[in-house]
Amino acid sequence: MDGGTKISIAGVDNDEKQSVVSMKSALIVRHVPREGAAGYLAPIEAAGFHIDRVDVSCASFVETDLSEPDLLIMMGGPMGVYEADAHPWIDVQLEKLARRLEDGRPTLGVCLGSQMIAAAMGARVYPGGKTELGFAPVELNEAGARSPLRHLQSVPVLHWHSDTFDLPDGVERLASTGTYANQAFRRDENLLALQFHAEMGMDARFEEWLTHFWSDLELTGTCRHALRRDHDEHGPAAVSAGRAMIGEWLAGLRF
Repeated sequence: MDGGTKISIAGVDNDEKQSVVSMKSALIVRHVPREGAAGYLAPIEAAGFHIDRVDVSCASFVETDLSEPDLLIMMGGPMGVYEADAHPWIDVQLEKLARRLEDGRPTLGVCLGSQMIAAAMGARVYPGGKTELGFAPVELNEAGARSPLRHLQSVPVLHWHSDTFDLPDGVERLASTGTYANQAFRRDENLLALQFHAEMGMDARFEEWLTHFWSDLELTGTCRHALRRDHDEHGPAAVSAGRAMIGEWLAGLRF
C-alpha cells in the first residue's frame, strides 16, 4: 500500500495506536523471580517504555535476542558469574550481552546484573571474601557526584552480596564502600552498572529475601528483625532516591 505500512490494533483508538507504536521496548532479565525491577519500574514506565520480562530458567531464554530491546535491565540473583557449570544459561547470557555492549545499546545491571556486565566486558568477577549486607550509603566520587547517582548522596540503600569484580577497561567508577571499591560504574550515557539495591525498600518480596537467603543472615550474624526494621525505616527514601537516579539516567539515553 502506498504511504508506508499500516498497523492495525483492534479496539484501540487512533491516539492510543500512535502511543503503542511509538513506545520504546524494555526487557527485564530475571535470574530468580523474587529479584525483579521493583522500585525501578515506575521511572522506566514513566519514560515511555513497554516492559517485557524473561526468566533465565525459561526454555525461551536461549532464543531471546538481548540486542533487540531498546533498553535491557538485568537484575540480581544469588548465583555467581563464575558458576556456569551449575547454571549453563550464564555463558549464553554473557555471549549475547557482549554483543549488545559492543553496539553501545542502553543497558542497566543491578547486583548480579552489574557483575554480568563486568564479565561481558572482560573483567574478572570473583568471591570477595566478605558479605556486604544491610542498609548503608555508597560513597560517591567526583564522577558519581556529577552523575545520576547524585540523588543517592548520604541515602542508605540495601546491600546484599559477597561477590565483586575488577573494573572493566573503558568505564568510569562512580561509587564505592569501605567493603568493596566497585559499587557502580558507567560507560558514556548508555551503560550503568549498580552493585547495590536502590530499587528495594517498598517491595513485598523483601520478605522472600529474608526467607530464601537466610544463610546470608546466619553467615553475617544479621538479625532478621533488625534488617526488617532498617528496611521499614530506610526503604522509602532509598526507593525515592533510586527512582530519581534511574529517571535521570533514562532521560540521557541515546538510541
